[in-house]
Amino acid sequence: MPGRTQEPAPQHLRALQRANQIRARASRDQASGRGRQLSVVDVLLSGAEEIETMEIAELLTSQRRWGHTRARRFLAAIPMTESKTIVR
Repeated sequence: MPGRTQEPAPQHLRALQRANQIRARASRDQASGRGRQLSVVDVLLSGAEEIETMEIAELLTSQRRWGHTRARRFLAAIPMTESKTIVR
């Protein structure tokens, strides 16, 4: 209907969008080497809530010199799936 304002997204969708933005920014920053390069341990110990839902493979590939192939081989050796999240 014309003139009708759009209702805000439910809280859980806004939170998901915010978490995705933070994870994407963290991945970009790690990959580009902006600022101090954080290790996986530093990222995990930071305690950021948004990192808790990040997939293990996504965290590994955010590290310098870690691509999909290297992360996949590493996780296969453990054995752990790429889609496993940090907390669960």
